[in-house]
Amino acid sequence: MSARARMAAALALVAGLAAASLFVGVSDVSLSGILQGQDRDWLVLVESRIPRMLALVLSGASMAIAGLLMQIVIRNRFVEPSNAGTMEAAGLGLLVMTLVAPAAPVIAKMAVGAAFALAGTALFLAILRRVPLRDPMLVPLIGLLLSGVLYAGTSFLAYRFDVLQGLLAWTQGDLSGVLRGRYELLWLGAAVAGLAWFAADRFTVAGLGHDVASSLGLSHRRVVALGLAIVALVTAVVVVSVGRIPFLGLIVPNIVSLALGDNMRRAVPWVAVSGAGLVLACDILGRTIRAPYEIPVGTVMGLIGSAIFLVLILRGGRRAA
Repeated sequence: MSARARMAAALALVAGLAAASLFVGVSDVSLSGILQGQDRDWLVLVESRIPRMLALVLSGASMAIAGLLMQIVIRNRFVEPSNAGTMEAAGLGLLVMTLVAPAAPVIAKMAVGAAFALAGTALFLAILRRVPLRDPMLVPLIGLLLSGVLYAGTSFLAYRFDVLQGLLAWTQGDLSGVLRGRYELLWLGAAVAGLAWFAADRFTVAGLGHDVASSLGLSHRRVVALGLAIVALVTAVVVVSVGRIPFLGLIVPNIVSLALGDNMRRAVPWVAVSGAGLVLACDILGRTIRAPYEIPVGTVMGLIGSAIFLVLILRGGRRAA
């Protein structure tokens, strides 16, 4: 099968999952009711189901691309925004804005969240420079420790000022409250993530290291800074819109790289499609496994992603041996 045929099949699968998600949920929405023009079915479809489906596709594709970019820039296959302190730092920024300026517009909260996410990622990189990394597995472990510290501090502040419920909404990845007018910021995140594809060749060269990039006439520091800025902005947009979706940016790029190698320009479309399809599948599973109750997509993704993460670590350890 040719590459175009495989991509067409993948897009058809994602389209099928997207169509299925429109008819899964507590409120009954039928195709016959929509075709007959029933007001209730159209109201639920337009106000809730379509915005939720688009939010799943946009957040899944954006976070998967952000994970791929982060792995290339940091030069480690086991890092992504949820285990490098980036998501937790973004959540801390949103909490600070909630406490300091609760009436601020969403775009202002997103900007502060992006600034905190960038600062958290910079702190992660500063720690890596000071720690002798004899094993690549130490990188995600350090990131998980940093994420735990940031989350603990954020939880303490939220408990102290009685906004713990709002913090849980950011950390669970719950899309049950996504309605029309409350997800459109994700289009900005998808557009920013799309910059990674346009500059894919530069990021690929930067991933070869400072010396190689400099010998080819590339400003390694500027490209890395641009990559981390894209990751921070995408993470902030997703966290403020739908919450935390863990391990997505880790497992999807790794699975794609097993099939396509490390060519970022070839990998980005596949990573985007695979990320969107995986999030759609997890959301459908979360809405059906305990219907009419709903398991947040972040919880389902965390369970599946942690298992695949463990497999990837064990596989990497066997390769090193």
